Amino acid sequence: MSSLEIFIDKKSIQSQEGKSVLNAALEAGIYVPHLCSHPDLTPQGGCKLCVVEIEGEDGPVTACTTIVREGMRIKTDSAQLLSLRRASIEFMLAGHPHDCTSCRSYLNCELQALMQYLSVAHSRMREIHKTTTRLNTNNPLISRDMERCIQCGRCVRACHELRGVGIIDYRKKNDETYIGTQGDISLAQADCRFCSACVEVCPTGALRDEEGVFREDIPLKEALIPCSAQCPAHVDIPAYLRFIRQGKYSEAVSVIREKVPFALTLGYICSRFCEKGCKRTKLNDAVSICELKRFAVEHDMKELWRRNSFQKPQTGKKLAIIGSGPAGLTAAYYLAKCGHEVTVFERMPVAGGIPATAIPSYRLPKDILKKEIEIIQQAGVTIKTGIDVSSVFELKEQGYDAILVAVGAAAGGKLSLPGSDLTGNLSALAFLQMVGLNREIPQVAAGKKVVVLGGGSVAFDAARVARRFGASVSVVCLEKRDGIPADHEELEQALEENIHILAGKSSLAIEGNEGRVTGIRIIDVSSFRFIEGCLEVKIIEGTEQLIECDTIIFATGQRPDISVGFGLELNRFGYPVCDRKTFSTPVDRIYLAGDIVTGTKSVIDAINGGRKAAQEIDRYLGGDGDINETLVERLPAETDIGRQVGFAHIKRQNPGLLPGDERTCTFGCVDGGLSAEQADIEANRCLQCDLRTQITKNRMWNSYTSR
Repeated sequence: MSSLEIFIDKKSIQSQEGKSVLNAALEAGIYVPHLCSHPDLTPQGGCKLCVVEIEGEDGPVTACTTIVREGMRIKTDSAQLLSLRRASIEFMLAGHPHDCTSCRSYLNCELQALMQYLSVAHSRMREIHKTTTRLNTNNPLISRDMERCIQCGRCVRACHELRGVGIIDYRKKNDETYIGTQGDISLAQADCRFCSACVEVCPTGALRDEEGVFREDIPLKEALIPCSAQCPAHVDIPAYLRFIRQGKYSEAVSVIREKVPFALTLGYICSRFCEKGCKRTKLNDAVSICELKRFAVEHDMKELWRRNSFQKPQTGKKLAIIGSGPAGLTAAYYLAKCGHEVTVFERMPVAGGIPATAIPSYRLPKDILKKEIEIIQQAGVTIKTGIDVSSVFELKEQGYDAILVAVGAAAGGKLSLPGSDLTGNLSALAFLQMVGLNREIPQVAAGKKVVVLGGGSVAFDAARVARRFGASVSVVCLEKRDGIPADHEELEQALEENIHILAGKSSLAIEGNEGRVTGIRIIDVSSFRFIEGCLEVKIIEGTEQLIECDTIIFATGQRPDISVGFGLELNRFGYPVCDRKTFSTPVDRIYLAGDIVTGTKSVIDAINGGRKAAQEIDRYLGGDGDINETLVERLPAETDIGRQVGFAHIKRQNPGLLPGDERTCTFGCVDGGLSAEQADIEANRCLQCDLRTQITKNRMWNSYTSR
């Protein structure tokens, strides 16, 4: 493209052939009012605000549709131009509400900014009242307040030009021109892809995101991709779903492994924060992101991620990690790749922490986790099992340059109830580890009655394992049914396995006979809350009942299993004291990661904690703390997503799952995963929220140097 010289307001400007006068001026920092124009859209010159005077031309012309020529002399400011611009904006305001301060786009509205720039307070023209402004404004995800529409056409061009969907256009009804769908049907009925490009380019409050769709506590660019924003590790989810859609499974896995070393493990047991944030939930159901992750890893035949995985030169630094759970092994993996010599000490006979010892094998087959731990060992990590480190000073004396404590919250607690010392009481974690490590199984045999106290994932794991030993099982929890913290899938599967759930109940006392549990007294709860770590429960008098049982499994919380003798300062809750930014402790060279910092959380939270600790420790050991890696090249996303019939109504694809009565007869994997056909359908349900972040943001007049 050849360069040429033009003159704007007597100032010499270098521009290029084919560029519009408007873009030439804006790129030179000279503001020309405009509203219907947008950097990513074909200009149409409809708003008439960008009029300029050009020497030799007969009257003002629209700058957005006029192409620059060599030597062109342009004037952007004159009394005539100001009059024309004011007339144009006043015409727009004739049918526009005057309640700017109550509009959600207040202070972020381009129309309002132009009113300020042109000193136009309100329309001098007769107000126009339209009858088409309420046509199909009730839509999911997108709020359409068409009284505020100025018919600039940006949304129409975005829908047609940027996305190739083309469901909205200029329409006419009762001699009124408006923007809507064919036949005035809803966006969902019209096969909208809900990409929200129209919302992104709208210069007024006519098109907005529905309230509550996006988080407001993080930067907007992050919030616009809610699945990645909700993921603790911030995996680039839209990118790997796009690769799956293209049948590029190895590329998809490479994207996943840029942030997590336990890709397949997460495909089985991830807490699915991403799905809770998925925008698609407002249409029907979230995209099955977790199942798609599993599908991609299981179909990765090339392992492309190995080619681009970084490995820095050896540093000569030695690092010890206590605990081989997700946090400890994640930190070990990245620190070994940073060139440090890493040794992991694990007191259990197997590595992997809670996922290896306590998560039932019907949820996570043991060989899955074992293979991913082998990958970490291949990175240079040494793992020593069956070694109980009683004090951090033991390792300091062995000359380690830094020590990371990642022992988790590995001690299961019991409620201080009358009768909690009777035989037949045990913690859920102890029970699950007995089963997971093939140790002596507690007395939960056929015909026995088991009560599990708690409503989290550990509680339901314990309940479902007990059910597999033939026990009759009841789960008692404080939360009401819709507030149970365990995943919805776990709850539904427990019900299918004939586990009785008593929600909104509090435990009063455990009853016994001859030193053994015979039952538990419970009572209905109206509300409960935690105040400074203490539980406050409001009970409903007269609702007490006795549940007969011979075993009570406590799944009411976990805590770190360390004492003062371990060598770390502990707070009043039994957790080691540390700096939450650097993860360093008051003891020199000692760092923390995972549940021992945050309390009991998810596997993906622990992985993210391990990553952060690795960055800080690498800096302490003299590195740059950079563990980020790009394992696959991202090609520009295809923005023309096209129209798809019935897109809003495509149902979520569910994996093949054994019936409930068959599941209770096996500890083998009961979830068959998605088929190739299902994975293709499911990946295509993605709204591709990240495409919106690629749309250029229009600048307001006050950001230009000359205005």
